[in-house]
Parts: sequence; structure tokens; C-alpha cells
Amino acid sequence: MSEQQQYSNHVRFHPPFHFVLIPLLLLHLLYTAYQLFRNPDLPHVDSLLLAIALMVMAFLVRINPLRVQDRLIRLEEAVRYGRVLPRPLAERAVNELRPGQIVALRFASDHELPQLIERVLSGQLTNSAEIKKAIGTWRGDYLRV
Repeated sequence: MSEQQQYSNHVRFHPPFHFVLIPLLLLHLLYTAYQLFRNPDLPHVDSLLLAIALMVMAFLVRINPLRVQDRLIRLEEAVRYGRVLPRPLAERAVNELRPGQIVALRFASDHELPQLIERVLSGQLTNSAEIKKAIGTWRGDYLRV
């Protein structure tokens, strides 16, 4: 943990994925499309289909762990709501908040969580960016995928 996490620096890039794998696969896709354009035959169609499949696979490899992580965050936050919030508010939060809202609220400190949840449930804050910007005391998540 090199610096305190906050809204402006909480997005995580995984350099081998974002700056090596994806650019290489994109270049490969463009090259195979160019080769098919120059020489439209079955082997070049096959190469292009494989390049497309590799791009899809790369995105699935990134997206699926993020979905699992979001499910774990929802579970962790439900436990936290039971510990930090009054019971009626905790039940409403678990039942009414959308997954993206729960994921955004995980950055809020325990003392400001009730007020933020009330604002989200009342419709004052709707999307994750608004919620994150409204957080005064940031609770960093340094174990993200």
C-alpha cells in the first residue's frame, strides 16, 4: 500500500492485462483482418475467427473474476450492514440497493455509511460515481482483483 486510496486513485489497472495482453490481441486482430482483406480465403477466415475468440476469452478472463468479487463484496457488506446499521435500515439496504450501489458504498467509513445509504435509498445518489464522490472518509479496498 503505497498511498492512501481515494476516489481519484481507486481504479486498478493490471499492467500485464491492460498494457500488454489487450494491445497485443488487438494488434493481432487488426493484422488478421488486414490479411483476410488482402487474401480472402478460408485459412484467413479461420485466423480472424481465432483472433476474435482470443479477444472474447481475454475479456471473460477479466470480467468473470470481477463478478465473483462483486458477489463477495455484497456478502461482506450485508454482514457489515448488520453490524453498523439499525436493523430496519440494514434490511432495506440488503433488499433494495442494487449491486453497483453496494459495491460503491463499500468505500464509505462506518460512521458515514447510514447517511449515505439513506441518500441512495431516497434517490439522491443513484450511480456508483455519485456515491463514491459523496464519500467523505474513504475506506480503501486494497485487495481487489
